[in-house]
Amino acid sequence: LISCRGKYYYRSGSVLREITGKELDRALLKSQGRTWDGVPLPKLSIKDLKSDAIDLFKQKAVSRRRLSEEDASVSNDILMENLHLIDEDGYLTRAAMLAFHRDPERWVTGAYIKIGFFGDSDSDLQYQDEIHGPLIEQIDRTIDLVYTKYMKARITYEGIQRVEVFMFPRDAFREILLNAVVHKDYASCNPIQISIYEDHMYIWNDGQMPENLRTTESLFAKHSSKPFNPKLAHVFFISGMIEAWGRGFDKIKAACDALYHTPVPEYDITADGIMVHCKANQRYLELSGQEWVKTDDPIMAVFRDNELLFVNTIMKMIDQKGYVKNADVKTVMGKSAATAKRLLSKMVSAHLIMLEGIGRGQRYVK
Repeated sequence: LISCRGKYYYRSGSVLREITGKELDRALLKSQGRTWDGVPLPKLSIKDLKSDAIDLFKQKAVSRRRLSEEDASVSNDILMENLHLIDEDGYLTRAAMLAFHRDPERWVTGAYIKIGFFGDSDSDLQYQDEIHGPLIEQIDRTIDLVYTKYMKARITYEGIQRVEVFMFPRDAFREILLNAVVHKDYASCNPIQISIYEDHMYIWNDGQMPENLRTTESLFAKHSSKPFNPKLAHVFFISGMIEAWGRGFDKIKAACDALYHTPVPEYDITADGIMVHCKANQRYLELSGQEWVKTDDPIMAVFRDNELLFVNTIMKMIDQKGYVKNADVKTVMGKSAATAKRLLSKMVSAHLIMLEGIGRGQRYVK
């Protein structure tokens, strides 16, 4: 880091580039051996922390054997000291505030998780919720809400045993959510956002990954662990909620493989944040009355994921009846006539079906 006439620069090869804003803040902290989550908050005290959140942390840490009963029985002051959440001047850090304060948004705007369920399109928001409070509590509350209110389980039976099949494994979702919490740039003031559809979902956070981890392939290959918020990550590690050494992605892949070979999530990492796209597994789609259609087929590239659910049904209807009409598809989709017509037009453009007749006599055939 180079300072000249009130401006700051860093050298990249033979180029000298000026840095400003959040990037400058991080560079200055790094030059002092600090991170954003390690900055002290002089007005924050131990009594401001939520005791239930600290108790939950202790319970998890002991059950995962990251702390002994004796280690967990110390006072909250000593616990914060042992977790390196108190700086050399005796002040609690931002990591302590985020993990344990009853209202971290008092200090950092956007320190919460936002969930929405969408219907036919990205603008069709049907209902939503927000999860607030200490980050150590937000994870379990979010998972419980997503899998009880937002994801619809498909029902099957193994013998006389009733089995619920979700579109995406809970353990994999937990790891993705934990990664979002640990890697988020809390200075951005934007909440983590979870957008859920009938057959897929997106998890977005305004965070960053190391330069060598910018693709889905690199993330699921062997790599070191470099959390964006190391002190916060340490709290979650001691709680037993995350693993060290970058093993979270191994756990995501293992969970996806275990649940009907669910597709591994796709990561889109840009300067605007980290977007994770999770798709439904084949068994879930089959129980929805649909067959799996490979989205990497060039013919199918014109369809959105939620439209793919109806393509096979329409093709089967034509096989059985010889044709379908717009009204038939409208009924099957449970959508408007205009939505049904748009899907049928796409199928015609993809040369899957043909349009015959005019006016009320129009019908679609193979």
